Amino acid sequence: MGQEMKGHRFTLTATAAVALLATALTACGQNRLQSSTPGQPVTVGLITPLSPPGDVASGQLIQRGAELGIAYVNSQMHGVLGGRRLQLAVEDSAGTNDRGVNDYRQLVTEKQAVAVTGFFHSSVNIAVNEVAHQIGVPTISTQGSAADITAKHYPETFRTHVIDPIRVSAWLQWIEEKGFKRVAMIAETTDYGVGLVNETQRQAKARGLDIAFDAEMFDHSATDLTPQLLKAKAFGPDLLINIGVGTPMDLIVDQAREVGLSPQVPMLVSYDGPVRPQWWQLHPQDGSGVYFIAYYSPREPLSSAGKWMAQRYQRQYHEAPVYSSLSAFGDILLIAEAIDKARSTDPRKITAALSSGSFPSWTSTPASFPDAQGPYYHTWSPPVLILHYTQPGQDWQRAEVVETFTQKTVG
Repeated sequence: MGQEMKGHRFTLTATAAVALLATALTACGQNRLQSSTPGQPVTVGLITPLSPPGDVASGQLIQRGAELGIAYVNSQMHGVLGGRRLQLAVEDSAGTNDRGVNDYRQLVTEKQAVAVTGFFHSSVNIAVNEVAHQIGVPTISTQGSAADITAKHYPETFRTHVIDPIRVSAWLQWIEEKGFKRVAMIAETTDYGVGLVNETQRQAKARGLDIAFDAEMFDHSATDLTPQLLKAKAFGPDLLINIGVGTPMDLIVDQAREVGLSPQVPMLVSYDGPVRPQWWQLHPQDGSGVYFIAYYSPREPLSSAGKWMAQRYQRQYHEAPVYSSLSAFGDILLIAEAIDKARSTDPRKITAALSSGSFPSWTSTPASFPDAQGPYYHTWSPPVLILHYTQPGQDWQRAEVVETFTQKTVG
């Protein structure tokens, strides 16, 4: 999702280009060796935030889903390529670009990963994709939503998550229906935060909406957002959009109550953070009344694989799976299916396979990656929902669904 740490921009010097070329040759050579060894397990890489300043809770949920995806492929699909087992290699990006890039290089060279998924922070995904485009081992964004992840149309880049323009279309539709006229946004200065603010203002202007916006920005590492929230309060909003990720999102929820913004002004959280088990531990009182973006509701039908995953997840973790885990599970299935379709572990052949046709995933609707315009390129998006907690301690599965938005990713 977009949930993203701002990092250094990539500059490719001559020395770096040589290093990248050497890395690419090493990776290709290793993958060719792997392809020629029928009994050897096939490795899929997972890059996800498992330590601060990354969104650790999301990373853990993504890892759970990916591990169950591996279990499903090996037990229900009997592996890939006629019996080779799939295995997972996990790296912790900590939500930072440099670590994410190093993780990718290690996965595709030392661990011979034929594809890499698990991305949560958009900025990490964007930085990794620059290297992936040179090396040729495909990436699948599990929950990165920034438009730039796929906007460059790199053949190796795929996404199974909603993109920011669709997220914004969903909440603007809801804002219109509710009749909100003054909307404050508290957003982090990351690809995710800046992108959502700009896209909201752009779409509102293009649609001729009579809405006044106030955007207050903050650094992701900030520990006190009182100044921004006081400015938002002075604006006199009738809606506050919380565009923080991880700890900042929780901070906005608590401090909005402290400065007197909530619950008088309704809050919309920009992603599905409130579905996590720790939500009510962190917000036993001020979590009630919050609206939030989600990408899955138990009311939606699952595929047969998705039902298997949901049952196994419930048994193993004693709770229902949330979207982060389901999406990661689906990404592993897509990679396995592409390997079989390509009849090879050659990453470039896997890329070609992913680019053509459709594949069963965790939902009842197959996933496909269209050669579409702009950020819709190589993107399959679930529906966007807006859920509403109406009482303290409410199970997210029983939250009120106040908006459902579906848009085809055709640009």
